[in-house]
Amino acid sequence: MHATAVATVVMAAFIGLVAFFWPFVVAPGRFGTAYAPPLIFGVLLLLVLAVVFAQIADGGIDSKALAMLGVLSAVNAALRPLGAGTAGIETVFFVLVLAGRVYGPGFGFTLGCTSLFASALLTGGVGPWMPYQMFGCAFVGMLAGLLPRARGRAEILLLALYGSASGYLFGFLLNLSFWPFSTDPGSSIAYLPGLPFTEQWHRYLAFDATTSLGWDTGRAVTNFVAILLAGPAALTTFRRAARRANFTGPRHFAPPLPDPEASPPLPG
Repeated sequence: MHATAVATVVMAAFIGLVAFFWPFVVAPGRFGTAYAPPLIFGVLLLLVLAVVFAQIADGGIDSKALAMLGVLSAVNAALRPLGAGTAGIETVFFVLVLAGRVYGPGFGFTLGCTSLFASALLTGGVGPWMPYQMFGCAFVGMLAGLLPRARGRAEILLLALYGSASGYLFGFLLNLSFWPFSTDPGSSIAYLPGLPFTEQWHRYLAFDATTSLGWDTGRAVTNFVAILLAGPAALTTFRRAARRANFTGPRHFAPPLPDPEASPPLPG
């Protein structure tokens, strides 16, 4: 990605981290459930548009790439109800990880947002949790595009391990969105405004481990197995599509070379 697109993605990622980690940085009483989700959703839509426009301006994405974004968003929206979160199983991360790997972090970030938005509209899952889910999937797709280079079996193993880790990452982030409001203040794992960061952090780790570690494990195992089994074929398909679309920057076409077998022009 070019400098403008990189700066836009970094800004989007920073705002996403603030949206999740505000309990550790915002003074008590300044943030609540009533207005936070609509505000975050509005900011997120602006960020997605900024990421897309930055990549278009830098020549990293064109109409074919936008069409691919729409197709993969629709595919993920259709796949998500198949898992429905039962035992933590989610079916959207498989496409997110592989598409982010092939098409880059900006595309992965945008796909994570659009996939969850389309899925929420399709299944009626619109609610205060939706912007957090969109940000969580955006991080999964973005980080997949930042993984180190690898090929062959090493790449599949790398993506499978990352897919497994992303299952835990997604659950860790989503728990932050409701932890301050869902636990009895008298509990040892509840959010208590004003505590030092280290104690607050310890309370959240305990909350995450005791409430969702099992569900996150189901998601992690699903991602690992799906990428190991179907990853090679999907990567080949995505890379073939990438060669037909503009994901790597502007192309320059040289004039055609003269045909050596062509007859020389007649003298005037």
